[in-house]
Amino acid sequence: MTALGSEDRQTLLVVLAHPDDEVGAVAAMLAQRARGDRVVLCWLTRGEMTEAFGPVPPEEVIARRTETGRIAGEILGIETRFLDFPDTAVHANPEAASRVAMLMAEVRPTGVLTFGEAWRRGLRHPDHQATGKIVRDAITLARIQKVVDPARPHRQEAPVFTYRGLHSALPAVAIDAEPYLDKLFELGRLYFDALEFPHPDWLEERLRIIGKKWGVTYAEEFDAWETNPGLVSALLPGNLDALPAHPERQAERAIRAMDD
Repeated sequence: MTALGSEDRQTLLVVLAHPDDEVGAVAAMLAQRARGDRVVLCWLTRGEMTEAFGPVPPEEVIARRTETGRIAGEILGIETRFLDFPDTAVHANPEAASRVAMLMAEVRPTGVLTFGEAWRRGLRHPDHQATGKIVRDAITLARIQKVVDPARPHRQEAPVFTYRGLHSALPAVAIDAEPYLDKLFELGRLYFDALEFPHPDWLEERLRIIGKKWGVTYAEEFDAWETNPGLVSALLPGNLDALPAHPERQAERAIRAMDD
């Protein structure tokens, strides 16, 4: 793990709907950890509507999926959180966005990874689509004191990255996944044993197909909403210099450049 100064340390906040959704972002999270950065993974629900465990009481499903999420965090060496949104009934509304804005005011991310727009089965799950909208709205609401009070508003730039859908026209950013395969497949086995998803062959083939697009053996890719596209060693720090900044931000950047 790279030793970083406090001013260089990034915080990647990953907000998804259900424990197992993070299987497609393992390399992205571990790449940040390899830099010495903080990674916080938050699930809005506990995935209590799954039928993978058979006819067991809902409280047992919640307990099992909560424990699986805890183990996932240990495998990846990251922080994990659960919120209490209802599985299969996540709705993108101002109240939901305000709740996630409070999380952002606490975590204070320098980048956010979540769901984007999608048209294909899986990513198209209503909870996934709603989660992406909630998170993207929350980034703006976290800047407003009256929304996050008594916490401090979080106004630092936090570029958005989202899972890449089949028909996405947004710029793409990719992470070479090969350095992280051991942990990636370990996490996959954890969820496959519990939920029969993801099948190991499917997971490897998915990584290979994406890797071939980027000239590497295995890769993950995401939509880059605000940063430059391309194959990168880590999502953060994202390159925002190509974007026009508000004059106050320009002044801050000028001062930092002088200090450097």
